[in-house]
Amino acid sequence: MSPLRRALTYLRPYWVTATGALLSLALVTIANLAAPQMLRLVIDRGIAERNIGALLWTSAALVGIALVRGLFSFTSGFWSEKASQAVAYDLRNVLFARIQSLSFSYHDRAQTGQLMTRITSDVEQVRTFIGMGLLQLVSAVALLLGCIVAMTAMNWQLALLALLTVPLMVAVIMYFMQVVRPLFGQIQQRLGALNTALQENLAGVRVVQAFAREPYEWRRYSSLNEQLLDVNLVAIRAMSLAFPLIFLIGNLGTAAVVWFGGFQVIGGRLTIGELVAFNTYLALLIMPLMMLGMIMAQLARAAVSAERIFEVLDVESEVHDRPGAHPLPPIGGRVAFEHVWFGYGVKADGAERATSHASHTGDEDRYTLKDVSFVAESGQTVAILGMTGAGKSTIINLIPRFYDATRGRVTIDGVDVRDVTLESLRQQIGIVLQDTTLFSGSVRDNIAYGRPGAHDSDIEAAARAAQAHEFITALPDGYATIIGERGVGLSGGQKQRIAIARALLRDPRILILDDSTSSVDAETEYQIQQALERLMEGRTSFVIAQRISTVRRADLILLLDRGRIVAQGTHEELLASNALYGEIIDSQFGGDVVQVELAEAA
Repeated sequence: MSPLRRALTYLRPYWVTATGALLSLALVTIANLAAPQMLRLVIDRGIAERNIGALLWTSAALVGIALVRGLFSFTSGFWSEKASQAVAYDLRNVLFARIQSLSFSYHDRAQTGQLMTRITSDVEQVRTFIGMGLLQLVSAVALLLGCIVAMTAMNWQLALLALLTVPLMVAVIMYFMQVVRPLFGQIQQRLGALNTALQENLAGVRVVQAFAREPYEWRRYSSLNEQLLDVNLVAIRAMSLAFPLIFLIGNLGTAAVVWFGGFQVIGGRLTIGELVAFNTYLALLIMPLMMLGMIMAQLARAAVSAERIFEVLDVESEVHDRPGAHPLPPIGGRVAFEHVWFGYGVKADGAERATSHASHTGDEDRYTLKDVSFVAESGQTVAILGMTGAGKSTIINLIPRFYDATRGRVTIDGVDVRDVTLESLRQQIGIVLQDTTLFSGSVRDNIAYGRPGAHDSDIEAAARAAQAHEFITALPDGYATIIGERGVGLSGGQKQRIAIARALLRDPRILILDDSTSSVDAETEYQIQQALERLMEGRTSFVIAQRISTVRRADLILLLDRGRIVAQGTHEELLASNALYGEIIDSQFGGDVVQVELAEAA
């Protein structure tokens, strides 16, 4: 229950509303406990004694009790729901903020569907318990204790007989809790798996249809849905068995009270009104016990969900601001890798300095980058080249600290990137990732994503530089055109040019282009390159490209092979001195080289 108690601490800012709900609940409980006594007076003073006056005032009192109960039932329900909605609002916000701040390494492992389930379904389970279950739990306990006191005060013999059924009902509830709590954990886990499959299918629906895999995806989703149904049915079966059993035990108690109380009425030791009132208390006693069964099921769900929520909130991001981290001042753009080792899933050793590059013989397979060292001077264009899996994208991911180096260090203007705040570091870096991501909204908003307050003229200038202005103005509403989710409706080249404009609008000192022109034709790529050449002046640019023109124009080429830099220099230097470089150029750019040479000859 520890995670659930922790979730309840989110009620503290709303203690006034929560207190109002509890006070209203106390008045409702008092009204419930007063009603049987007033019913006793109606029967004994009004009906049995044939006293019209007593019948009228006791009946009016019953109506008054009902009005009080109705009024404060409304206020307790409204205020508790208001407080629970506020708690859910806060939980969703802190969960979203936490998910946003977690490092790439966490998102590499996490499933999107599971995270969506935690921020939606799990938060809703906790909210439901706080808004309804917690109030019902307090109400049930208060009503239970009040009924026991009232019944004992009226007739201890009947009370003892009635209370013999309570341990049996409690035993059923406890057994029920032991059975269903693990089931609710499975329900949330399988719901997350179902949401993951749904998210993947919606994101890849075009691929599914292109390969005619709809039947397979339907079977996969149906199988996961069936697994969720099965575990839900097991939980429902347990609940369907527990509640009738509790009700049966309660009815047996009622029958015993009516039988024994009837003898007392016949013997003159008990009035009809007292027996009716006592039996009403017994019904009120059974009601909270029945409620406790449902509340325990709700509590079990909420406890499991709270645990899943705090699993995310308690994750320590592998990349975060160090204690004492300072803002990075405006930079010149000199980037240096000093004996950098990096492995996905290998814990970073922040204590080991760059000068410590002892042999890693025996565990090198764990590392994607192995003892990488190079210097990119301010204003240089650096092209990174290598076979698939050589570590090209890993290098550019270490510069803005999407990951931290396992050993060694990355510096900008001589400052270790781990010694400055993430925000100040990334604000001075412009990035166009390999997977172009656009958001639902206008073209303008997408370009201005990194500078929301940018002037329209600056946005247009960035679009012109990225060779995007012409096709944007041809759209139905120009820069105000709303584009679909993930940029649906735009070509791959158009999306990439918008992403390039988004990066350029920030006027970064360091520019990272991860395969940024791979989806455009030769003419468009040439236009982009012409614009980038002007914009790269004074900036340090890292480019992973599939075009020979990019490689030929680079000031520095890093040739990677199995995580190591095996050669670095200009295109001419490497072509003359490194056989591997010639092989890669021939295999990856063979046709392009011929075309470029013919164009230059012409």
